[in-house]
Amino acid sequence: MKNNLTPQKLAKMIDQTLLKAYVSDEDFQAFCKESAAYDFKMVAINSAPVKKCREFLKDSDVHVGAAISFPLGQTTIETKVFETETAIREGADEIDYVVNLVELKNRNLDYIRREMESIVKICRKAGVLSKVIFENCYLTQEEKEILCKIALEVKPDFIKTSTGFGTGGATAEDVRLMKSLVGDEIKVKAAGGIRDLDTALTMIEAGAERIGTSAGVKIVEELRERLAAEN
Repeated sequence: MKNNLTPQKLAKMIDQTLLKAYVSDEDFQAFCKESAAYDFKMVAINSAPVKKCREFLKDSDVHVGAAISFPLGQTTIETKVFETETAIREGADEIDYVVNLVELKNRNLDYIRREMESIVKICRKAGVLSKVIFENCYLTQEEKEILCKIALEVKPDFIKTSTGFGTGGATAEDVRLMKSLVGDEIKVKAAGGIRDLDTALTMIEAGAERIGTSAGVKIVEELRERLAAEN
């Protein structure tokens, strides 16, 4: 396997997601138990269940990631700041927030910069990882480049392709573009539509260092089976 990728190493690149609107406490508990068993890097959830998932994962090193202003990004900076601070206080180790694409389309770049600076500053102070979700399916090439340029100034930990709730998800082309623009200054997370091992490997080859998916178990098991077949 390329890069000597093991199931354990791959699991530590996966943000296992459960972002549906109709999840019970029992569902969250089972999800967290499974995520701990596979030792994923993070569980990606909406901000409301952060506290309960932190409790479910207290005996593991799996991070709890809160999705902020998800999935549209259409809340004010002040609202995003409040949601971010609350999620961190309740146990979030990582923050994935959605950019306000309306203000980007309006070319209100000062707003986009202030939004990013506000959230990244809170995360940095708290020792929490920050990820900026672009939602590339709605963006032009120029808009993607603009967001990468602002990110290089602000320095979030990651920039991320998609929410998985838009009209399109991650593409290798977008991952390569984002990585080419930010280099080693910022990491890239691919998310949206990654449901099998080959797609995940394609994103990693393109430069992604995290994979957001609800199919983490399937992907890791596919790798395990492939390695077993090769030996």
